[in-house]
Amino acid sequence: MHLRVSGRLLNVQVAIFLSISLLFPCITAAQDFGCEPGTLRYQVSLRDRAAHIAHVQLAYEGGGEQDFQLPAWNALYQVRDFAQYVTRVEARDGAGRLLSHRKLDKSTWRIDADAKHGCSILSYDVVADTPGSFGAQINADHAFLNWAMVLMYPVDGRAAPIRIRITDLPTEWRVADGEVFPRTSDRGAVSVEGAAEKYDALVDSPVEIGKFTESSFEEGGATYRVIVHGEPSDFDMAAIKTMLRKVVAAAVDWMQDRPYKQYTFIYHLPRGPASGGMEHAYSTAIDVDAQRVADHPLSLSGVSAHEFFHLWNVKRIRPRTLEPVDYTRENYTRALWFSEGVTSTVQEHMLYRAGLIDEQQFLDRLAFQISSLESRAAHSTQSAEESSLDAWLEKYPYYHQPERSVSYYTNGQILGVLLDLRMREVTRGIRSLRDLFQWMNANYAKRGIFFDDSVGVQKAAESVTGASFQGFFSHYVAGTQELPYDELFRSVGLKLARRTTQVASAGFTTSRRFDQPAIVTGVEEGSDAQAQGIATGDAILEMNGKPVSGNFAATIAAAKANDTVRLKVRSRRGEREVNIRISTRMGDDYVLNEAQGVTNAQRARRLAWMRGDSETGTKATPIAGAATGGPQQ
Repeated sequence: MHLRVSGRLLNVQVAIFLSISLLFPCITAAQDFGCEPGTLRYQVSLRDRAAHIAHVQLAYEGGGEQDFQLPAWNALYQVRDFAQYVTRVEARDGAGRLLSHRKLDKSTWRIDADAKHGCSILSYDVVADTPGSFGAQINADHAFLNWAMVLMYPVDGRAAPIRIRITDLPTEWRVADGEVFPRTSDRGAVSVEGAAEKYDALVDSPVEIGKFTESSFEEGGATYRVIVHGEPSDFDMAAIKTMLRKVVAAAVDWMQDRPYKQYTFIYHLPRGPASGGMEHAYSTAIDVDAQRVADHPLSLSGVSAHEFFHLWNVKRIRPRTLEPVDYTRENYTRALWFSEGVTSTVQEHMLYRAGLIDEQQFLDRLAFQISSLESRAAHSTQSAEESSLDAWLEKYPYYHQPERSVSYYTNGQILGVLLDLRMREVTRGIRSLRDLFQWMNANYAKRGIFFDDSVGVQKAAESVTGASFQGFFSHYVAGTQELPYDELFRSVGLKLARRTTQVASAGFTTSRRFDQPAIVTGVEEGSDAQAQGIATGDAILEMNGKPVSGNFAATIAAAKANDTVRLKVRSRRGEREVNIRISTRMGDDYVLNEAQGVTNAQRARRLAWMRGDSETGTKATPIAGAATGGPQQ
């Protein structure tokens, strides 16, 4: 797209606009909608909430042919073809005359504008009824919009500054996001307007709109907003704030860095299936069903710690293979084991550091992850790098079969633990995973450099420790050699023990997917599930009247043998309820026990390891070339 304004003038205009928007945060729809030189202007009407429709308009300058695309994917590593929800595409010039347009492919439209009328307006409708942190949903209750699912962009204009207005809001609704829309506690505005530096920044700030519960707190010089969409009786805002205060304080202290002045947590706590979270530059959106929060309080703190640490790992400490984002096709990377899995490693350190779990819980949770990895036959055939590349296959149920794949989350989390212990071993406890992240933050993130997938992580480990990690990365990250549990756990006085026990079984296996219910991936011959007609591809919606979300296998594992559970199942025949008798099977799992003859030095290293500290004190010692920084914006 050719924007008719010089770069210097454009910067001045953007600066003026941003200054005005800060002074007047709630600009209403009284202004006429039209073009603004050098800027993309979007207007999104929510007048048809009951039909789940967003009416979108995009005003832009430029004559001749212009191509516009809607992303095929965003955030979740799955091509979901958002254009399937687009209807009623048309374009008009500044005089209101229809312009010719045609579709080039499933997600691209070409508009032929008259050069005599510099302003053109593209309009279309989007059906938005996909719940969850990865979705876009509009209904009578609220709206949550991941903008990549809603807003087209000019193919050659993603770098243009943006103004966006949301109109036709109910008077009792408010708007909250990470950085696009100015904060306001006022109700009664029928529209609200915000600004973004460019399209990529806009889509990295999803928005919650509705009668949400809001609170905030100050910690370490920053403001944290907490937005909750859910029934007030289903959550305790004071408890959520207390938990978050501990989590963010632990993470900021661990990184010795705070690249923001304000950060927003958006929670969806529905009474129904919900699982997962999505990180963004200055916010996160998290979905957990209300019943799970009530039954497992750590489910909320765990995902909150994970998504918050993504502020550094993946949002700023970022693999080169994920840049620039190509919204039309897969962005393949070998680094998700690090960007996602090792984020889970740090998550556990933050929970322990914050006092939200104790030593036994820390070790039990780690042993559970080891059991999950070792129980999958594919751990000997699919490397951590390969599982990262194959992330795009996770929407297919068969891919979740134990003999087909391992999770880069699980494998990566364990690799993060072992990498940490190896770094401590070769430096006698002076250097650790904390030093690695601080080095990567200083040498990659703060310099605007993207790291070279696994090679970049290896370089960081070697720079911090002065030792070679070639063998570790070739054997365990790129390869599938058996992980050195005994050697590395011995350094902290622990012994990994395998035990064979009877475990509960429903007679079938399921996938674990963030955006859908548990999907049956295999059924045991002769099982009660097979007799009841459960088949591969069926979706398990409820168990005993409660929604199924998260790790359904773990829910079944907690059941008792010979119990009968009532399942709501969705298949090609529709939805039905079946009763399944829980049986047992022999299964292996792992526990971490204290080793015999453990020394005080091993115990000291264990404590430092769980806290994520070096053994020389609670603060990591300075690293050459990686000076720590204080709060930033």
